[in-house]
Amino acid sequence: MGKMLGGEEEKDPDAQKKEEERQEALRQQDEERKTKHARMEAEREKVRQAIRDKYGLKKKEEKEAEEKAAMEQACEGSLTRPKKAIPAGCGADDDEDEESILDTVLKFLPGPLQDMFKK
Repeated sequence: MGKMLGGEEEKDPDAQKKEEERQEALRQQDEERKTKHARMEAEREKVRQAIRDKYGLKKKEEKEAEEKAAMEQACEGSLTRPKKAIPAGCGADDDEDEESILDTVLKFLPGPLQDMFKK
């Protein structure tokens, strides 16, 4: 009744002790949960490593590190980014093909035009 009329709350003498016990129980549960998850993750990693060993796979971090090292080695001494590989048939080494195409076109031209283009 004192609380309803604006009076002071009645304090439970054991309330603070109960709250401390509750907080301690929460901390303990949290630690147990983290320990359990760490143990499960360690078991999963063992299984993953067994699969990697069985099939000769590499970890993602190892693969990325190797790719990065290869890129750095290829770019050593270069101030620009590395050139991308040009697929075959996209104009990189097609000078011979272009000449053969030009020769093919010249064959269909009349004689005087062929002489003009050959010079």
